[in-house]
Amino acid sequence: MNRFIIYIFFTVICSLVFVSSCKKEEPAPLFHFEYFGLTEGRFIVYDVVEIRHDDQAVTLHDTMRYQLKTLWGQTYIDNEGRDGREFLRYTRAASSDAWMLSDIWYGLIDGNRGELVEENQRRVKLVFAPTSQKEWDANSFNLDEPLECFYDNIHNEYSDGTNFFDSTITIEQGDESNGIDTIRKFEVYAKNIGLVHLFSKDNDYQFTPVPQNGKELYYTFVSSGIE
Repeated sequence: MNRFIIYIFFTVICSLVFVSSCKKEEPAPLFHFEYFGLTEGRFIVYDVVEIRHDDQAVTLHDTMRYQLKTLWGQTYIDNEGRDGREFLRYTRAASSDAWMLSDIWYGLIDGNRGELVEENQRRVKLVFAPTSQKEWDANSFNLDEPLECFYDNIHNEYSDGTNFFDSTITIEQGDESNGIDTIRKFEVYAKNIGLVHLFSKDNDYQFTPVPQNGKELYYTFVSSGIE
């Protein structure tokens, strides 16, 4: 009787081991960190338009046009002991001019957050993995007003009329129009590149057809690569 019980016990154990060995390995979760573009030497060139509306200024509607180049530089360790990377920003007035370093920001991925430190202001740009259920405040780690974000058009193709990207995500940051304020903000990130389009408009019209106060910022993708 004891031998029979032992035989049954070992038969069950061997069967479980066999079944377990036949199971397919579970694939590692895909976080899609590559949308952040955090690779040393990766650069992106943009055409930028900045518009400032100020009804108290000499120039009521001041428009600036220039080119911006962002470059992920060498690694660094921030004041919290986290590994990050320099995010260098160069500007020039026209494509025929030399690049001039304007400032150095810093970026990193902390857990499921893609963060960028802009002018000492830490912002949560992306939350991984991109899903339609994720919502976050981009300014949760600084003193600026909350900027609620969520994903739209996840892993979709995107074209700005000149450039085509086969896999992108859109981060919606604001869409409001109430007769006085008009706010529209979103960013588009392409896989293995990073930010490829930025649209930001925050204007006060005071029931007039022309903005009285506010600012607008637009990035249009020109080129990218590794250097």
